Parts: sequence; structure tokens; C-alpha cells
Amino acid sequence: MTEIEERGRYVDELAVGDVFRHRPGRTATEADNVLFSSLTMNTQALHLDAAYAAAQPFGQRLMNSMWTLATMVGMSVAQVTQGTLVAQLALTEVSFPHPLFAGDTLYTETEIVAVRPSASRRGEGVVTMRHTGRNQDGAVVAVATRVALMRYREGDR
Repeated sequence: MTEIEERGRYVDELAVGDVFRHRPGRTATEADNVLFSSLTMNTQALHLDAAYAAAQPFGQRLMNSMWTLATMVGMSVAQVTQGTLVAQLALTEVSFPHPLFAGDTLYTETEIVAVRPSASRRGEGVVTMRHTGRNQDGAVVAVATRVALMRYREGDR
């Protein structure tokens, strides 16, 4: 019998230029939008008020951009950081170049843009990754750079 443990990657298993395509995608729903906006106390009418949003430039409610960001990061966990993350250090260069709407499907990919040993923590390294979210038509709906403190494989470094 073969036992397989699902986990993220250790620092020494990552290289600059690696790209992870996270599948399946996640179809955004109106319930996601209302619940996330309510849980985070975001009362923005563009997320909660269909009549108001219909009269705005996009003509419908927008998915809460923080839902999009959180879902992109969440989609990456199983392949990249599950069980190997020590701490998230930064989220930078976050942008939302195209709207995401309820009914759209979010697909995410993660590119490793930098990897280095930690200067102060033995057995750990700093990994910089860029998450890109696209809708079902390939339009980029979100981009974020994430810096994480991650473990090396036991006994390495």
C-alpha cells in the first residue's frame, strides 16, 4: 500500500519561475458576496444593494475584492504552503484590473518570484510569490505579491 501525504512545498522544492495552476476553479456566488461582505462589516452598496449597483458603471453588484484576494490565496494553500508555512509576512502590489461578478469562475495561478534563506531563522526561508486570478474568459481580475516565511525540508539548511 502506498501512503501519500498531501502538503505544500518546502523552500528547497521551490525555484524562481515555478508556476502552480490551482484547480478546480471557484465559481463566485451572490451568497459568497453577501456573507463575506457582512462578516467583514463591509457595507459597500456595490456589494450588497442590487438596485444601487445596477445604476453604477458596471450595471451589477461587484464581488467584494477582499473575497477575491482571500480566495486566490486560499486556492494556493494545498499546492504551495500547506504544512510548510511558518508565517505570512506581506501582501503587496495588490490590484484588481477587471471586475469579478457573481456567476464568474475564479482561476488562480501562483508564480514563485524569489526564494532565499532566512537571515535570522535557521531551517526557514523567505518565499515571494505572485498570485494571479483570472475569470472564465481569461481576464485578469486580481494580482497580488505575497511574501511568506516557510520551512526547509527537515535536515536541510
